[in-house]
Amino acid sequence: MRFLGYTLADPAIPIPPPTQEDMAKMGAFIEEATKAGVLVATGGLGPPSEAVKVSYRDGEFTVLDGPFTEAKELVGGWALLECRDKAEAIEWTKRFLSVAGDGESTIRPVYGG
Repeated sequence: MRFLGYTLADPAIPIPPPTQEDMAKMGAFIEEATKAGVLVATGGLGPPSEAVKVSYRDGEFTVLDGPFTEAKELVGGWALLECRDKAEAIEWTKRFLSVAGDGESTIRPVYGG
């Protein structure tokens, strides 16, 4: 069963760059999760200024370049997990947060594909 885990960021609060030690810890965690067959893919999202919205209404497409209306929270990073069940996804997410530091991650099941 696949789950999408993601973190939210507040664009008003700058996030300091990770230290070399932080990078090493996260690298080790990603390697372990990948070898365990749990981590399918991971990444971060570009800034809202680089976003594009594509809409379809009444047979017409509209393409709008960002940035868009200011939001309090934006998806910052994400991970696609392959787990036996929600409990396993929660355990891997707890491990991720213990490496990443203070924060919150939302886990949602992925249907299809």
